[in-house]
Amino acid sequence: MTTWTDHATDRPITLAAPSGIDRSAHHRLDEAWLAAAWSHPTTRVFVVSGGQALVDDTPDGRTELVMTPSFEAPPTETHRYFLGTDEEGVRYFALQKDSLPGRMDQSARPAGLREAGALLSERDAGLLVHAVALENWQRLHRFCSRCGERTMIAAAGHIRRCPACGAEHYPRTDPAVIMLVRDEQDRALLGRQVHWPEGRFSTLAGFVEPGESIEQAVVREVAEEAGVTVGEVEYVASQPWPFPSSLMLGFMAQATSSLIQVDGEEIHEARWFSRDDLRAAIESGEVLPPSGISIAARLIELWYGEPLPRG
Repeated sequence: MTTWTDHATDRPITLAAPSGIDRSAHHRLDEAWLAAAWSHPTTRVFVVSGGQALVDDTPDGRTELVMTPSFEAPPTETHRYFLGTDEEGVRYFALQKDSLPGRMDQSARPAGLREAGALLSERDAGLLVHAVALENWQRLHRFCSRCGERTMIAAAGHIRRCPACGAEHYPRTDPAVIMLVRDEQDRALLGRQVHWPEGRFSTLAGFVEPGESIEQAVVREVAEEAGVTVGEVEYVASQPWPFPSSLMLGFMAQATSSLIQVDGEEIHEARWFSRDDLRAAIESGEVLPPSGISIAARLIELWYGEPLPRG
């Protein structure tokens, strides 16, 4: 496997850009430090619930996470997650609640990463990705996988401990490959999943299986979903994707065959597109491109040579 070095990758991928937050993992087990950090007047807190947080649109056109000092935050006994510290020493926490708090001024709105990820600053997007990933993991892993006992939150939200058998459980991240496949004519292979709306096309993707390398996963997924064989694989970039707990590993892959035979279970339709084909299909509304927040859109743009047109 080689690494893709096209200069277009210099533009940060949404949700993957440097956030300016030091996660300060060495403080997660220091209860005295965490208590002092929580009580500090500069500390900022936001609530996450069901993958959403409150965001607000500023008069100058920016979108920001709604954050408050810790003394104004809703009370919680255990679901308080330390996210890190910025360059100015401000500490950030997320609170997991069953619902988002109301706002007296009514100017804020609930939003998830799909809606707001591309609008938030790199700092706010990074904080929200971290918080949503922890919330998803916490909700789905409340019981010990060894003995079935209810586990307890530790390490400022980054460990769950079993009081019965002593096992420690850590946040789950599932590696997934996502790839833009090109043929000898430099056409791009895009597919439509069976549950997607008519016209929605994107790159192929799939999870890495046990005992499998990421290169093997690229080759296998393309063959299984579209019946196309792949030779050279080039790594491009990665993107955290907490829906609920994936890390998307992006690739460019070179096809050694062009005959398409979709599996009919995951992929309903797949097609080869030239750049002119794709532009015309998007502009006519025949093809709906992937969301701009996804690494899929960036992979297609790297091949396309510029931002995708919007129908």
